Amino acid sequence: MNIEKKAVRLPHFVTIENLSNDDVSALIERAEYFKHGGTPETLTNPVYSVNMFFEDSTRTHTSFEMAERKLGLTVIPFDPAHSSVKKGETLYDTLLTMDAIGLDLAVIRHKENNYYNDLVETSDNQTLDIGIVNAGDGSGQHPSQCLLDMMTIHDHFGRIEGLKVAIIGDLTNSRVARSNMELLTQLGAEVYFSGPEYWYSDEFGKYGKYLPVDELVEKMDVMMLLRVQHERHDGDSNEGSFNPEEYHKKYGINEERYEKMKDDAIIMHPGPINRGVELASELVESDKSRFKVQMQNGVFMRMAMIEAVMRGRKLGGLE
Repeated sequence: MNIEKKAVRLPHFVTIENLSNDDVSALIERAEYFKHGGTPETLTNPVYSVNMFFEDSTRTHTSFEMAERKLGLTVIPFDPAHSSVKKGETLYDTLLTMDAIGLDLAVIRHKENNYYNDLVETSDNQTLDIGIVNAGDGSGQHPSQCLLDMMTIHDHFGRIEGLKVAIIGDLTNSRVARSNMELLTQLGAEVYFSGPEYWYSDEFGKYGKYLPVDELVEKMDVMMLLRVQHERHDGDSNEGSFNPEEYHKKYGINEERYEKMKDDAIIMHPGPINRGVELASELVESDKSRFKVQMQNGVFMRMAMIEAVMRGRKLGGLE
């Protein structure tokens, strides 16, 4: 890869909305470079990072830490359960502390949509100078999952443009759905939606049409399943009547639907999977499933994303 020509340089990585198609292509190419044994550039100065996860996470948290360590960063531990946030400290002031003691990058997952606005759009009387990487904000954006999904699709098909992709499940509460529908559309894919109709709203209409699962399964190149996020259903009148077996029967990928899929079609899921709900347990590691591949690709894409911020901020001698 020609670094000077293609490298992405960003002061922060909080959304996919400002990425051009060339940026996405460059990030996928860089992640592929790492995946196939390419080594990161040697850092001439130490870079310190912190992972601040205010929502539970296994895949994203450990994947970011692995990515940071592969890039040669020093990762400083942070436990939100024992932080001053519990005493009422604002996220901004917590980051101000991290900046003051010498942290260069903060990877943050937070329950509030767009939490990062107050951190990256500083005013004249603010001195916060730390790179922010968004690991998920409420039901808003999930840039790293979105990009690792684009990488996984590109890995399999060699392209994204012209593919038919169905996003199925808990759409309203899914940051994955929002990020992916935007970027898939931008990259030229044809997007469809399915799942319970009460989780589909007008905001999705400009990206694709809603169809029943059984009308999609034979036509789609990608069946992208979403986890039912019960933790975000407070006040949802449909939550009390939710039946896992009924959901699987109506909207999940079972053996019968699996057999109807195109030969080269793939199943994707951001995890964690509710086995027997979105996807039959015996299909989680099936030939068409890319669940494990997505997790593998996540490390390398997150390396590319962190590197883009390091270049944008000229950290570790990178430019």
